[in-house]
Parts: sequence; structure tokens; C-alpha cells
Amino acid sequence: MARAMTVDGNLIRFDWPGQWIARVLSVPFLAAGGYLLWNVALGMRNDFAGFGRLSDDLVPILVFSGIGLATLIPGLYLATYRYFIELDKSLAEIVVTRAFGPLKFRSPRQLADFHFISITDRGGTDEDEATLFHVNLCGNRGTEAIALSSFSSRDEANAFARDLGRALKLPARDYVGTEPDAD
Repeated sequence: MARAMTVDGNLIRFDWPGQWIARVLSVPFLAAGGYLLWNVALGMRNDFAGFGRLSDDLVPILVFSGIGLATLIPGLYLATYRYFIELDKSLAEIVVTRAFGPLKFRSPRQLADFHFISITDRGGTDEDEATLFHVNLCGNRGTEAIALSSFSSRDEANAFARDLGRALKLPARDYVGTEPDAD
């Protein structure tokens, strides 16, 4: 759930905090990958120090290096994944950034493509109430919506959408409890 929204002049930034469960799940991957690569380093140290032959240990070194990297990379991804959105009103641009580690994947979009802010629910059926209320920036048909924030109460989502709509001069529409379109 996005809880951090910062406003700095014409720049509005939404930070989605990292999920703690992803950090916890990354620990076994990081430990296993680190252990395998540490043992590869120890084996190579022995080979270069003269206690073994590199030609005899080349296949195990390559295999354990590959397995270690294949285990370590998903752990690094889980541990360092970040997602944030920057709305620049002066440039009329929205930049969605997905980053992990030093890598950043940016997706710039034009603010003119979006015409309203929607509030939708998830987890609700006829018997029980919705568990999450999502605030999205939406455009016409064919424009992919941008998820801005999620809230556990409808009042918080409505207040957030109303404040954001006032800042961006866009209407807020509440679609909670309605059926989705056929397409």
C-alpha cells in the first residue's frame, strides 16, 4: 500500500514501500547463493595456491557458480525491489519506475492521456466487505491505468482521491460495488 506521497512544488511522488514478506523470503535465496559462491571462491583459492589443479576443478566450479548465481539473483531482486511514481505537473508527465538494486526501468507517460481518478475494490463479495480500495489514474479505453495507492478503508481512499483530483484538476469516480465492463 502506498503510504508515502510527497509534494514538492509541481512534482508529486508516490512511494510504495517494500513488502516485508519479500525481504523475509529473500534471506534463504541470499544465504544459499552466498554459501555456494563462497565455496567456489575457497576452491579457486586452493587451486591458485597450489593445493589443487584448476583443470580438475573447472567443471564443479562452473556448475556451482551457475547454481549460486541462479539462486542469488532472485534473492537480490526480492530484497531490493522498489516501485514509485512521479507526476510532474509542469512537464505534464508521469514516470513509473520499477527498480531493483542499481537497475531502474522507467516508463514515461503523458498526463494528458489520463482523464479521471478511479476508486475500485478488491476482495469483496456479496457476503463480505472489500478488503482493499485501490486509487488508480485512468484514461480512455486502451490506456493502461496506473495504480497510485491502496487503502484498507473506503473513507481514506475517497479522501486521497479527492485531494489528488483537486491537485491535478481531474474528477474522482467511485466504482466500488459496481460490476466491471465486459471488455
